[in-house]
Amino acid sequence: MTDAIYDAGFTSSSRFYEHANQVLGMTPSRFRAGGADTDIFFAIGECSLGSILVAQSRKGVCAILIGDDPAALVRDLQDRFPKANLVGDENRYQELVAKVIGLIEQPGVGLDLPLDIRGTSFQQRVWKALQRIPPGSTITYSELAAKVGVPKAVRAVAQACAANALAVAIPCHRVIRHDGSLSGYRWGVERKQALLEREART
Repeated sequence: MTDAIYDAGFTSSSRFYEHANQVLGMTPSRFRAGGADTDIFFAIGECSLGSILVAQSRKGVCAILIGDDPAALVRDLQDRFPKANLVGDENRYQELVAKVIGLIEQPGVGLDLPLDIRGTSFQQRVWKALQRIPPGSTITYSELAAKVGVPKAVRAVAQACAANALAVAIPCHRVIRHDGSLSGYRWGVERKQALLEREART
């Protein structure tokens, strides 16, 4: 564990624990326990790309999932937080879902919501770099790897993109292959293409 803390860039174990809640969205013990004793509220809506599930912790939006089957989206959320207390409150959180749908339908409006971004130190670096890519622009996996300081870790960067659970808010759909073609997208290549075309028009 100590080796992992130092490999992640922390100068001491105490520095890790100072930042753990911010990085993980919860204490390390709760993260390890699958979000036990953590309340996560969610609601499901429909948009032009299909069904969308938006989940929020006390810190901010922690998941934006897109798919064809609402029940499958709920199962995905349960798999992510197997021991968290999931609370479905359709009425209270429909406004939140509407804001996220607005980001999908009109990419230029931006998403003015707090995000509870949970991932490893490396994933966080990749996701922060993704957030700096403006709508209507794209970047290759190799260019993204260079931006986060690991030009040879293209495969690891691609895996970080695939691990993103905040569709659109962390725009992994803006990453393409070096030849300009679209690679796999967690929520389907057709959705990726639709998002890019919409952003290009905007």
